[in-house]
Amino acid sequence: MTNPFNARWSATGSSLCLGHWEIDYLEQVFEIDAERMLKDMGTHGIYSFIFPDDEDYAEGLAADEWIIENANWLIPLFASCNIPCNERHLRWFYQAVSQSDWRCGSCGGCT
Repeated sequence: MTNPFNARWSATGSSLCLGHWEIDYLEQVFEIDAERMLKDMGTHGIYSFIFPDDEDYAEGLAADEWIIENANWLIPLFASCNIPCNERHLRWFYQAVSQSDWRCGSCGGCT
């Protein structure tokens, strides 16, 4: 089975901080809370605009740590949306958001 989650950060270019998360599960849109909807997800990656391949600029949590750190809101969210709450689905969610995750300044815009 392929990843049933799709996640996209709505802003592109030099105004990443003005976006929000658009997330769906099996093509059904669901919303995360307002505070998280407007922020980066804290997934692991290199978000440096100047040094995009330099591991010295890596930040964020790897999947295992991220899932543990975020289980307190992910599990109730999944339950309210009738999404199976198991390791596979939690990892799929992480993978989906990590592909579009960002950090303030990673676009090279205002910082």
